[in-house]
Amino acid sequence: MANWQLDPAHSELEFKVRHMMISTVKGQFKSFEVNLENASDDLTQAQVEVKIEVDSIDTKNDQRDQHLKSSDFFDSASNQFITFKSTSVAKEDDDEYKVTGDLTIKGISKSITVDVEFGGVAKDPWGNDKVGYTVSGKINRTDFDLTWNAALETGGVMVSEEVKFSADLQFVKS
Repeated sequence: MANWQLDPAHSELEFKVRHMMISTVKGQFKSFEVNLENASDDLTQAQVEVKIEVDSIDTKNDQRDQHLKSSDFFDSASNQFITFKSTSVAKEDDDEYKVTGDLTIKGISKSITVDVEFGGVAKDPWGNDKVGYTVSGKINRTDFDLTWNAALETGGVMVSEEVKFSADLQFVKS
């Protein structure tokens, strides 16, 4: 069984959400782990586990970050991590996969499916085998008790319920 270690220097996890229904705010989690255990080079046999440190959230605005860490949103004092554990991987075509698993935020677990694009395999200058994937998906934040919002005078709400996320991940074979 091949194990792949995340290369954090060449990986990122980002999200975006509509703000005031007129623009998009982007952010990232700076500290996360992804364990990829794969019985072969076939991703359909892989087991994927993700652990994201909530306090590593960064939207380039400290006041907003503190609000996101508060009990209005993630309640990071009581919920340090967001986790994902795969339950199945389906191959769509040569480079496209659907990964289904349990996402847990604030102690609430829901099954979600994300799109995964295989970026390829390469050897780095030091002889290490590397593999890359791009992940994308979306969730409804209210499914995970992330319900804070404010109505706008013009109609609509301050923060949309849909959160889109993406990750560019590079792994090294261990």
